[in-house]
Amino acid sequence: MEITYHGHSCIQIETGGKSLIIDPFLRGNPLAVTKPEDIKADAVLLTHAHGDHILDAEPIAKANDAPVVAIVELATYMSWQGVRTVGMNLGGTYDLGFAKAKMIPAFHSSGIVDEKTKTIHYAGMPAGFLIRAEGKTILHTGDTCLYGDMKMIGERESIDLAFLPIGDHFTMGPEDALQAAKWFGARHVVPVHYDTFPPIRQDSEAFVNKLEQNGIRGHVMAPGDRFTL
Repeated sequence: MEITYHGHSCIQIETGGKSLIIDPFLRGNPLAVTKPEDIKADAVLLTHAHGDHILDAEPIAKANDAPVVAIVELATYMSWQGVRTVGMNLGGTYDLGFAKAKMIPAFHSSGIVDEKTKTIHYAGMPAGFLIRAEGKTILHTGDTCLYGDMKMIGERESIDLAFLPIGDHFTMGPEDALQAAKWFGARHVVPVHYDTFPPIRQDSEAFVNKLEQNGIRGHVMAPGDRFTL
């Protein structure tokens, strides 16, 4: 299984000759090294509706004839953009054929801001995903704060790899993300959602060092980095 980090919260997972991408945000990310037209994916998963998580979902989905999988309200909105969609909800699991995606809670907000009309469109609950493939479980929490049910999820799941936001301001900061890593019981953690914009700049190496001090494997990925799980 090949894992690629495209920056911010954008993760790509390749397994069994297929690929899924989560929260594609490339054109608007000054740190990204990949363009939307370079992405080959069989499914696009969205955790919530903010622009820094959905900006490139439409062009990638259309170019690859790939479905967009998201909470039902966001999936409906994306279907109006002319893409195939799969609407689901918290607690549900969708079988992609090459991987299964279970939607878990995230505590955040989710809406589409239309600057021209000065309106905000409700886009359903924010979420995270547990991705299961090749006997492994990968967690993408989406944008979230620390919440107590992370401990329950960790007790029920065997998480091989977790992507946790550390940027603070809009999501968990490093201290809360460290607690989340402990509660999830993740064997391997990669920090995400930091450094893209000034309010979320963080010392990712310091975070990883704290993970290691607590017996959790962690490492920093730069946009474009890949590794095999």
